[in-house]
Amino acid sequence: MIDFIHSPDDNEPALNAQLADEAATLALGAKLAAVLEPTLKIWLSGDLGSGKTTLTRGVLRALGHQGPVKSPTYSLIEPYVVSRLHLYHFDFYRMNFPEEFLDAGLEEYFSGTGVCIVEWPQQAAPYLAAPDLLVALAAHEDGRQARITAKTETGQRCIDRLTGNTTPPQTAPQA
Repeated sequence: MIDFIHSPDDNEPALNAQLADEAATLALGAKLAAVLEPTLKIWLSGDLGSGKTTLTRGVLRALGHQGPVKSPTYSLIEPYVVSRLHLYHFDFYRMNFPEEFLDAGLEEYFSGTGVCIVEWPQQAAPYLAAPDLLVALAAHEDGRQARITAKTETGQRCIDRLTGNTTPPQTAPQA
């Protein structure tokens, strides 16, 4: 079970989760899969081995993907058509210059309706589209720590659904 703790920083709404092991990281990915919506952009940050690909594997497994899920370190992108969406998994670790993002023609993926999950997004800055969600993974004394930060209204809707903190849309009063 994953318990989310709201960050006390009101300027940047975020959730924190303690991930004891790989199974917990996969479970967090499954929870994220349930709240995805078309056009969502998720940046994953963390050191090598922090669980970025494992988290993505959890998302894809929850969406029904049965095949292997590997980091696209050499291919830059792994496309998946799963469940109700097109999901694109990027890894920019091996980029030497941000212009390689443009040279590879990858910007078109970020203007479509697919979900984009990006490992090592800083390697493509400033050309990469801004994220809706930022998921920071870090080693912790009890496994891993995940911090999920909403960067847009779309990202905040995802966080609200993760925590069950959704409210129905406001309706105008009847005249």
